[in-house]
Amino acid sequence: MTQEIEIEFKQLIDEKTYQEMMDYYQDKLTFTQVNHYFETSSLGLKQLGAALRVREKDNGYVLTLKQPHETGGLLETHQEIGSSAFTALQQKGLLPQGETTDQLITLLGTMPELQYLGMLQTERLETELDEGILVLDRSDYVNVTDFELEFECRDEVKGKEAFNKLLQKWNLTWNQPDNKIARFYKAAFE
Repeated sequence: MTQEIEIEFKQLIDEKTYQEMMDYYQDKLTFTQVNHYFETSSLGLKQLGAALRVREKDNGYVLTLKQPHETGGLLETHQEIGSSAFTALQQKGLLPQGETTDQLITLLGTMPELQYLGMLQTERLETELDEGILVLDRSDYVNVTDFELEFECRDEVKGKEAFNKLLQKWNLTWNQPDNKIARFYKAAFE
């Protein structure tokens, strides 16, 4: 099991800005990842501000529970799973044994019945800067395509300062968007 506190700043950008930034960081490699989202029938995770996903990347699968943390960031609990465990979760709502499932039970108070909501595919570029990791995403889901700038960091104060400098460099005004799962929910259910 891996746990980490996620501190990140986000900004939705238009396609033109996305392409300009991709051109600027053209020497960096891009890769594809797919997030598969799961929820209880009563939307119990959403009500708690949490999310459960399986990230498919490089022919591997990682089950992740994201939940609010007192630092203001998110506590992420990760667990690698095999393709058969992913298929059982996707088709039957069966959770694999492990720390992420244990954390989910602790959060909800019971073993949840889960259903597969759908997927969000992302073309991602990541590059390390002195203050953190800059991420450019093009995400496709439920007949929607959006473009996002993310800045992941370890220190919230220094990270926010670096993110603001990045926004100034690209002539952007911060307008913090919903996270990917919330945007997925809106597109799929509203």
